[in-house]
Amino acid sequence: HPDRLWIWEKAVYKDENQRTWLPIAMEVTTESGLQVLMHQEDVPLGKAMSPSELEPFLLPLMWQLYPEKRYRASDSSFWRIVYHVEFNGMEDMLLEKLPLL
Repeated sequence: HPDRLWIWEKAVYKDENQRTWLPIAMEVTTESGLQVLMHQEDVPLGKAMSPSELEPFLLPLMWQLYPEKRYRASDSSFWRIVYHVEFNGMEDMLLEKLPLL
């Protein structure tokens, strides 16, 4: 799993290895709140955007990997890694926002 994912520009995240990840599907669920499918795909990067330049977005600005297959987001929420698969050199990772305790 990537150690960190941070937003680079609108709907494009970058990991510590300079790979780009795209949130390609989001679903709001009643039990957990939100799921997002992150797809690793090489895309040309534009200029990095600051948080003030970005439009409001349902996803956090950054995720950091924590133990137990979880990410902690920049808004202090936790996200569980439901699955992370690689096929033909491309990766997909489904993240699910955990409810607040």
